[in-house]
This record gives sequence, C-alpha cells and structure tokens, in this order.
Amino acid sequence: MPRIPASPPRISIQQARNLHLHAQGLLTAPAAMPEPADLLACIERMGVLQIDTIHVVARSPYLVLFSRLGNYPAHWLEHALEQGRIFECWSHEACFAPASTYALHQAHRAHGGREKHWASKHALRAHSAQRAGMDAVLEHIRQHGPSRSSDFESARREPGGWWAWKDEKRWLEALFARGELMVARRERFQRVYDLSERVLERMQIETGEQMPPQADVARQLVLDAVRALGIAQARWINDYFRTTPRLKDADLAPLLASGTLLPVNVSGWQQPAYVHRDHAGALQACVKGTLQATHTTLLSPFDPLVWDRERGQAMFDFDYTLECYVPEAKRRYGYFVLPVLHCGRIVARLDAKAHRELGEFEIKQIHLQPGVEPATELAGGLAAAIRRCADWHATPKVRVRRSRPVGFAALLRKALIQG
Repeated sequence: MPRIPASPPRISIQQARNLHLHAQGLLTAPAAMPEPADLLACIERMGVLQIDTIHVVARSPYLVLFSRLGNYPAHWLEHALEQGRIFECWSHEACFAPASTYALHQAHRAHGGREKHWASKHALRAHSAQRAGMDAVLEHIRQHGPSRSSDFESARREPGGWWAWKDEKRWLEALFARGELMVARRERFQRVYDLSERVLERMQIETGEQMPPQADVARQLVLDAVRALGIAQARWINDYFRTTPRLKDADLAPLLASGTLLPVNVSGWQQPAYVHRDHAGALQACVKGTLQATHTTLLSPFDPLVWDRERGQAMFDFDYTLECYVPEAKRRYGYFVLPVLHCGRIVARLDAKAHRELGEFEIKQIHLQPGVEPATELAGGLAAAIRRCADWHATPKVRVRRSRPVGFAALLRKALIQG
C-alpha cells in the first residue's frame, strides 16, 4: 500500500492536471488494440458516460470512448448495453453507467435524487394525470416485448418543443424516469424499452434488497465522484453525479478524518483539493514528478474532462461554451467544437464535421488557446491525433480550412501530408 502523507503535499497545477488525466484514463495513449472488456473498464473508471445525439462527428459517448480507447468498433457500446453490462439512467444527465452501480443509482433516485433533465421533470408530472395511458403502454410492452417510441402510433400531437412528443413518447419517458421501464438496447441509437424486471434479470441484479440509508448513498456518490475526477475541489464534487447540495470543505471533514479522502494543496488554487485514497500511489508519483502526460487526442464537448465549465477553467485555463445552441451569427468558434488535449494541456478547439458519404473529415477551423505557440512539434502531434480520429470515422481524407492564428493551418496541412 502507498504511504499516506502525514501532511498535505503541495503539487503544481500541471501535476494536478496529470492526476486528473490519470483518473480519467487520458494520461497516456492506449497501449494496445482494445478489447470489449476495456470499454467496460473505461466506463467504470469514469462512473458515467453522458449520452448526446448530435452527430456532426461521432455521437458523444462513442467519441468519449475513442479518446481513451483509440480505434475500437463503436458497436461494442450497444453490445454492452444489450448484454446488461451497462444500463441507462439519469445522473449527470442522460448517461450510461456500469451495471455494478445500478443499486447505488436506484437508491439515489428512490431517496429523492430525481432526474435533473427538464424532459424527465415534465414526464414525471404526467404520471398522476395520464396513468391510464401509461398503463396501456406498459401492457403493450408486457404482451409484445421491448418497444421503441416509433412502435406506437398516435393521432394526437401538439406543436412545439418537448410537448410536440406524442403521448406515448411522453409516457415512455415518464415510465423510464419512474423506474418502471428500462432501456433494453438501442437500435440506430433509438431507445428500445422493456419492463425493468426483465432488463434487471438479464443484468443478473436481484431486486427487493433493503435500501441503504440516504446518508450512505450520498457519501458513496461523493467518494465515487472524487475517485473519477482524480483530484477535486469541494465545490466541484456534486456536479459529477448532479447531487445536492453543493459541498463545502467542512462537509468533507469526516472523510478526511477516516483517511478515505486525502488533502492536497495545489499551487495557484485558493481552495484545498482532495484525492481519493485509491489514488494515493498516483499522488505520490505526482509529488515525485514521475506522473507524466503524453496523450494527444480530440475530446467530446460532453467529456467529463470539460463538462464542468468552472472546473475546466480552474484546471486547464479553458473556458468552454457549447455553441450549437447559440445563433450562428453569435458563435465564436463553431457549431460542435472539440477541445484538443495535448500532453496534459488543452491547447486548441477544433470545429469539425465528418462527411461520411465523401470519406472526408473537414476541419472548418481550429483555434489555438491563448499563449499556445503554433510550433511544428505541436502541429505534428495534432495532425497525428486528427488522422487517428478521421480514420476511426472512416473519413480518411482530412481537409483543413482555417485557423487562428492564420499561419497554423499551413503547418497543420503540411504535418498531415508528412504523417
């Protein structure tokens, strides 16, 4: 067992980044061709894998996994879901989570940690007013087996927003939010719902066990969040699984007293930081300067590394806003911008589109972060990462259109040709 330091060690901001990347599986490049077990281990390491449907490049969950696994078959994710190794839940947002954490998430929901997503809130409200329709949907699935929203026909639709969903779609969402239905599998990324008891049987999860106390559930989610983050300030912890309330340093005193969390001082941070005891060895490596970041890759906007804007600013000096929800005229960087991780720093943001029918990976523009020099070495590292991502998308032709600073585009094109 690594020796637990008697007093809080002091590490640099770059060492804190390296510890964060180590915990998230982004410190070094994948060492070998991945296997299906690696995908599950990757999700277990993160705790949750956020789901999003935008696919100008690969949909977010696939891209998050690519950043950590390299060239893997995307259908492994659907196989893991269908085999019951992972399940869908509301956590940070809509997420995949390891089957081993089902009881924890179920207990959190049962104790009032309800879904934060606006659609689920509306869906839950439908329960009391529209129970008869929901029961009819349940009976259909009970009799006919797993079903998609598109398997139901509805003459009644209302214009605009979430309420433009047909009744059956709302009822399916409400039943999923209540835990009466689960996602059995996905077909072309559409949810296929089944009765929870049938999905849980395939997951080999027994129901009816005594619910752990709320305090125990809250404690475990705090510890799991800190473990997944590698290093965290108290105020960042609750965002990871979207728990409440936002924590203060005093709230973590019992976990420090037990030695489950370790205090750390990071140069430049006014607040103390915390490391899970499981990362004590990596913390020692940080202090010795032997934990080094060497990985270069493209990140999803919904990667745990960047989904908390405050944490991204403090950890990487990276202020990120997803601009696909911003009117085009007001966008600074692009519709679906991918942060670029290079050797422990976020050095650029890249607006890309995968033209699958043309076999082309288009870089509409790439912006280097302030203070990042447009050097040949950087262009080479980024070109190799872009090439790997383009090949994984089956879009091997890479086209670079614009850059900021302007001259970096030429460097990047040259590095892509030489690579």
